[in-house]
Amino acid sequence: MELSLFVDFGSTYTKVMVIDLEDESVMAAIVTPTTVTTDITEGLTRALELINTQLGFEPDYKHRVACSSAAGGLKMVAIGLVHELTAEAAKQASLGAGARVMDVFSYELTSEEIKKIDDLHPDIILLAGGTDGGNKTVLVHNAGMLGTLREKVPVIIAGNKVVAPQAAEIFKNRGFEAFVVENVLPGLGKLNVEPARQKIREIFLKRIIEAKGLKKAEKLLDGILMPTPAAVLAAAQLLSQGVGTYAGWGDLLVVDPGGATTDVHSIGSGAPTKSGVIWKGLPEPEVKRTVEGDLGMRCSAQALFETGTEYLNSYGSCNTCDLQNYVASLDRQTDFLPHSQEEKDYDILLGMAAVEIAVERHAGHIEHIYTPVGLSIVQYGKDLQNIQHVIGTGGILVHSADPARILERTIMDPQKGYILKPKAPGLWLDKQYLMSALGMLGELDAEKAFRMLDKYMVRLGRNNLGRTEEPKMD
Repeated sequence: MELSLFVDFGSTYTKVMVIDLEDESVMAAIVTPTTVTTDITEGLTRALELINTQLGFEPDYKHRVACSSAAGGLKMVAIGLVHELTAEAAKQASLGAGARVMDVFSYELTSEEIKKIDDLHPDIILLAGGTDGGNKTVLVHNAGMLGTLREKVPVIIAGNKVVAPQAAEIFKNRGFEAFVVENVLPGLGKLNVEPARQKIREIFLKRIIEAKGLKKAEKLLDGILMPTPAAVLAAAQLLSQGVGTYAGWGDLLVVDPGGATTDVHSIGSGAPTKSGVIWKGLPEPEVKRTVEGDLGMRCSAQALFETGTEYLNSYGSCNTCDLQNYVASLDRQTDFLPHSQEEKDYDILLGMAAVEIAVERHAGHIEHIYTPVGLSIVQYGKDLQNIQHVIGTGGILVHSADPARILERTIMDPQKGYILKPKAPGLWLDKQYLMSALGMLGELDAEKAFRMLDKYMVRLGRNNLGRTEEPKMD
C-alpha cells in the first residue's frame, strides 16, 4: 500500500479521504464538523482519529494535503474599466482561481464604492482596466481610490501595462502589497486570465491561509494547496483534457449545488455549433467557473426559493406553502439533513431549481437581430449544446435517491432553445466526493488522478442520451 491523505476544509464540514496510490482506490473517508472558528486542528484531529479507527491502524502517509473553503473561502473583489470587458475579465480570472467574488466594479470608483469594498472585507483585490495601449487614467484613478481603504489587503494589478507600474507605486507608498501581472484583457477579443489566476493562488498559499486561521493545520499536513473550488475545477479540466497517453472525455460540465452557492464548471471552447452564428462579447475562457450565491441549498435556501418560485411551481409535485415552511426551517438550521420522505422530496425540488437556474446563467444564449442585410443570429457566452457529459457533485446529489432527476435540469428545455444548454449529455455522479481530492492529487500525479476520475465516476442509468461506451484510455 501507498497511502495518501486528502483533506477538504469546508465552511461547515471537513471531508477527509485516504487513497491508496498503489492500487488507486479509496481506503477510507470521514466527514466531521469544521472547527475553524476555534482551532482548525480540533476537527482535523478528530477526523484523523476516526480514519485510523476505520482503517484499523495509523498510516504513514506519502502525502498529506488539503484544500479549503472554510472561513468564507477566498473572498475577492474584481475591478475593471468597462463592465462587460475588463471588469468581466477580472471576474473570470478570480472565479477560475477558486475565489468567491463578492462584487464587481467598473469605471472610476466613487467614495461610496470604496466604503462598500471596505464593508465586504475582501482577502484580495484584482484591479484591471484598459487594454494595453488603451485607457490609462482609470487604472491610476482607481489605484488612488483603493489606497484609501481601511484594510490594506493585497492587490493584483492586471490592467494596461503602460500604467500598471505607476498604479503599483501608489499602493506601495500607502503600505499595500501590490503585484503586477500581465493584463487580463491585453486587446479587444484577447482574454488572458492565467497570469492573474496564478498570482491569486500564490497569495492564497503564502498569506490567506495564515490570515484565516488555517496555518495551524499545516503541523498535521504537508500543506494546503488551493481553494476547494479550484481543486474541483482542476479535476474537471484533467478529466476533460486527459494527460499523457490518456485521452480525456472531451467537453464536459460539472455542477455542484452546495449549502451556500451552486457552482458550475465548463470545459470547452463554447464556440458556436452552427454556421452563420456571430459570436459577440468578451471571449469565453476554455475553463470557466460561475458561482451563484442566491442558489444555495441551506444558507441561501430562502433566496433560492424566492428566485426559483416559477421553476418550483413548474415541477408541479408539491404544496408550495409546505415547501416554503420547509425552506424557512433551513434558515434556522443550516446543517439540517432530511429524514422523512417529504423532506427528501423537498430537497430534490430545491436541487432541481438550483441546478436549472445556475446552468441557465452559466450557458450562453442567442438573439435574433434584424440588420440592413437581413436576419442575423448573435451568440453571447458559451454554446454548451454539444457537451457530452454532465457530472454532478455535492451533498444533495450524493445523498439523493434520485440524482438523475436533479441533473436532468442541466439539459436544454425545448421551450427555451435560445439558452444554449447541453442537448443530449450522459449524466454522471461523483458518488464518493472525489473531485476535490483528485484535483489535489493531479498536482502530485496527474496520471493516477485521471485514472481514478475515469474509474470512479458513476453513470446514472435513467438518461442514456450521452456516449454509448465507457471512456477509453489510449
